[in-house]
Amino acid sequence: MSAPFKLAPLPYDQSALEPGISAKTLSFHYGKHHQTYVDTLNKLVEGTGFAGMTMEKIVEATAKASDAKEKKIFNNAAQVWNYDFYWRSLTPTKTEPSAKLASAIARDFGGTAELIAKLADAGKEQFGSGWAWLVSKGGKLSIKKTGNVATPMSEGINCLLTIDVWEHAYYLDYQNELPKYLEAVLEKLLNWDYAVAKLKKESKPVQPANVLRITRSRV
Repeated sequence: MSAPFKLAPLPYDQSALEPGISAKTLSFHYGKHHQTYVDTLNKLVEGTGFAGMTMEKIVEATAKASDAKEKKIFNNAAQVWNYDFYWRSLTPTKTEPSAKLASAIARDFGGTAELIAKLADAGKEQFGSGWAWLVSKGGKLSIKKTGNVATPMSEGINCLLTIDVWEHAYYLDYQNELPKYLEAVLEKLLNWDYAVAKLKKESKPVQPANVLRITRSRV
């Protein structure tokens, strides 16, 4: 989808994530903050070459921009992408990692409990605003944290799940107690089905082309 961009609908009702995330928090976080980034991005890309690009392509094209306007475009496009990804990283319905994902988690973290603990640590250790991510590159799982609007996607890294650690993600529900928010979300609201789907879409390494052996027929 290219510009003008629209606020993508939530995959659940605004009250569906309670008590972990309240409807009041979602109404501000999604309806105010997310909407503002969408509106600002539309104004910034109007009449530019970015207007015909998808959100992901805009993020990739402006990730290392030095131009002031392009930096603003990146800030807003990346945050819209991050928010869209975050809402889909959550679900009110209990899910579990697939056998393949569970095997990768056990291999790279020791188990799901250990993964969640590391993701929580990344969220707590992110100084200031930002994000904590479960990512995969070449099938290898790892945890990354990014500041402000930065996203691993712009670096060509496949994102599986994320949790928002900007203050407006949790302050209405938890005040300054970020660890309680992380515990509530990571223990009960992670959408493992989404992570499985994202892992399946990861590009496979390019295999060498088959070499055809051509023989001359004998006369």
